[in-house]
Amino acid sequence: MNNESQDAEYFYHPLENIEDVDIFYEAVERGKLTKAVSKERPYTYWTIEIYDQANGIRGGGGLGILAADTRRVAEKLGVPFALITPFYPSETHQKVENGVVVDEHRNVDYKQFGFKFVDQVHIKCGNDLCKLDVVQKEFGSTRIIAITEPNFGELYSGLSWGDHRLYQEVALGFGGYAALKLIGLKPAIMQLNEVATFFAALARLDELASNGMDFYEAVVYTRKHTLYTNHTLVQAAEAEFTHEQFERYVFPNIKSLAVKKWLSDKFTDNRIKLSSVTIEIAEMRSGVSKLHARIANYRDIAGNKVKFKAVTNGIDMDYWVLPEILKFMENSEIIDAKGYPTVNYVENLELFTAEKIREFKKQGRRLLNEILKKRPDQNGKILKFGEDELIYDFRRRFADYKRPELAFHDPGRLRNILESHGAHYIMAGRVHAGDQTMQEKLRKMLEIVDRDDYLRGHVHYISDYDEEMALALSAGCNITVNVPIVGLEACGTSWMKDVANLNVMISTHDGGVADGSMNAYLNVSGKDEGEEVDMLYQRMEEAAAIWDSDFDLEYTMREQLKEFLPVISGARMMQDYLDYLFPV
Repeated sequence: MNNESQDAEYFYHPLENIEDVDIFYEAVERGKLTKAVSKERPYTYWTIEIYDQANGIRGGGGLGILAADTRRVAEKLGVPFALITPFYPSETHQKVENGVVVDEHRNVDYKQFGFKFVDQVHIKCGNDLCKLDVVQKEFGSTRIIAITEPNFGELYSGLSWGDHRLYQEVALGFGGYAALKLIGLKPAIMQLNEVATFFAALARLDELASNGMDFYEAVVYTRKHTLYTNHTLVQAAEAEFTHEQFERYVFPNIKSLAVKKWLSDKFTDNRIKLSSVTIEIAEMRSGVSKLHARIANYRDIAGNKVKFKAVTNGIDMDYWVLPEILKFMENSEIIDAKGYPTVNYVENLELFTAEKIREFKKQGRRLLNEILKKRPDQNGKILKFGEDELIYDFRRRFADYKRPELAFHDPGRLRNILESHGAHYIMAGRVHAGDQTMQEKLRKMLEIVDRDDYLRGHVHYISDYDEEMALALSAGCNITVNVPIVGLEACGTSWMKDVANLNVMISTHDGGVADGSMNAYLNVSGKDEGEEVDMLYQRMEEAAAIWDSDFDLEYTMREQLKEFLPVISGARMMQDYLDYLFPV
């Protein structure tokens, strides 16, 4: 116990401002961020999904995208880092048939993406022994460790409170923790991304308590080495599990009677909410934007509101920014090689001239047209846009609170905006299986488009949204629309890619956008949705006018980048986590 505490001794200088970035990089290059983080004792990052197309793992949305970005940033910075996740042997793709999104399923094999089989671990499912394959792939100082088996199913398959979902979560937690031990790794820190990963910390608690450590010391140790990162705002919508389900899938995997008793005491009326016990098992808790950390409404077992530390999400600039833009920003000393804004980045933004911005957008448009050759719209039409055509885009997961339908409240006004500027409006985003509300809203939007001859040729829905399409649209469009209901978006990262790729941003002041000033972008607000709709149309007109004026274009881009480059930096995100996890 005492040796573990000494190992966690702080070793690097905390960054308090942008001038300290060299100190951070110097510590990273020494490979000694802390004595607790090493090749054998990595920063462990637990997630139920990762969205990493290059490595054959398809996620469901922002949580998976963020996981992949975090690992890549850790690799770039040389941080010893292990990401533990399931490998789902089946993945979902989507297409539009008669205005309705239809899911299709494809089998995938980890071997074709360079993952190597390590061995098998076992968990108990009632009276049965479930065998899980452990596979991994290494990348510099980082690795992905995945657990899988032929019947594991798809990401988010079945009901959120169902037996199969609980099995998947228990397999990740207990199976993933056993996989770490199999490979010879011990977590320096466990970051639990959302409550589906709770069972990893439970497995660690059980190991400590069943191997002779006093139960209360085991609880304290586990809590002090566990970070719970919450990515949603509302606890009430979370699924609950019954005691009977835990009797079948959870308790058989726990060796310590004290741990079983501790967990059993967390049930209320025979049910348990995983966020409550995740809050109990993690001393450190973080939200994914300043606004999110302030307003997230989560409560512990005693009913007290839980405080979250704000660590705003960031993106891997190398992955998500058009290479020509990235190279220009590095050569102009706007960002450094690790993706962090330089000390003089504000002054150097003056190098972004209208001529440069327009040239970068032409390069992005060529990329978009290339990707669209194999991505028809809802009418089966292969799209190709001119270099100077104006394109609005709404590209993000299709969820009710993100309001993709907002631009369609007045089809006549939308048509007039597009027609007066010769513009197109592209929508792309996945609808979660079972989200009937969003399915119906998308169907109605496509009906509105289909009834109008002009809109039919200028509003396009691209199905089966993925990383490839996300980058192409971000690089190739001009104006992004991001209008979640204020107070419901935890962070969002789609808008970050748009800002970095020089799009004019129209947005409500929500999620990570609220980390900055609403004067830095085209803000949408109002006392009710009617006022917001009216302001959205006004902002769409203003955004088009900005692209018609060199002066306005330069001013808008420089203001957006000045305000948001530090916010969207993945290096900044990793630095913030390390400062929080290993304080002075």
